[in-house]
Amino acid sequence: MHKSQRPLPPLDLVRGFEAAARRLSFTLAAQELFVTQSAVSRQVQALEEFLGVKLFERRHKALTLTPEGQAYYRAAEAALGQLRAATQRLRESTRGHVLTVTTTVSFASLWLVPRLAQFRRRHPGIDVRIAATHEVLDMAREGIDLAVRDMAEGREPAGSVRLVGEAMCPVASPAYLADAKETLESPADLRRHVVIYLHDPQGRWPWMAWAAWLEANGVTDFVPGGTHTFDQYDQVINAALHGQGVALGRLSILESHLRDGRLVPLFGKRTQVPRALYAIFAPGAGDRPEAQAFVAWLRSEIG
Repeated sequence: MHKSQRPLPPLDLVRGFEAAARRLSFTLAAQELFVTQSAVSRQVQALEEFLGVKLFERRHKALTLTPEGQAYYRAAEAALGQLRAATQRLRESTRGHVLTVTTTVSFASLWLVPRLAQFRRRHPGIDVRIAATHEVLDMAREGIDLAVRDMAEGREPAGSVRLVGEAMCPVASPAYLADAKETLESPADLRRHVVIYLHDPQGRWPWMAWAAWLEANGVTDFVPGGTHTFDQYDQVINAALHGQGVALGRLSILESHLRDGRLVPLFGKRTQVPRALYAIFAPGAGDRPEAQAFVAWLRSEIG
């Protein structure tokens, strides 16, 4: 039997190494690959034994690539990227037209998922895969065609499509307002009501903070009558929908909630923020009819 003169390591070893090298962490690589940290460590060790060189310098609470590891990472990254792209093309040719869209958890939960059936009715031949995450993904590496993200206006990538601007407004459910024992006619009245907060210790979303809205509306030294705090924005809105307090609403994604009366805008105080939702094409995806159809549908729905 003929034996290859160019032996290759098993693919799972290369995938484990590539993820660990990109994240410089066995733990983060394990989370990405849905395996244990020890499994990634064993994969890297097995690959090092196969190659006969050290790929990482393992230090206390730090992981760095050796010069050999850096060279091998560049090759592995390129090879896996080509393999992912070829795999996607072949799957699309056999399964029909697949469009992969990444967006935030809150936009997916509150706006996109409830409307996907409408897109399906208009375009029954397009299968949509949603990758909902707050992480900014490498679209080419992850096989993603389109991203829907809120960004500071003027900082969007070239070729992006602006979908809608952003404004903030306090919102509450009709049930909460009906049960409220205290008036809620001005922003200052929030001192006697339950306020729902988004937990943001790293300050990633300052425009979604109550402090910014209250300051813009002349309320200082604010202490609410009670609070609820959640890590995800869709949880904030879900709590408001169930009458648990007053939330700060993103009007870009809550339009249908306000239109059908599930949430009520308060005080007539809509504060514009210099941000907008954009559709961002992956390299080479802007010419795909599926991506163009999806963006056209997004614009018509948001408009």
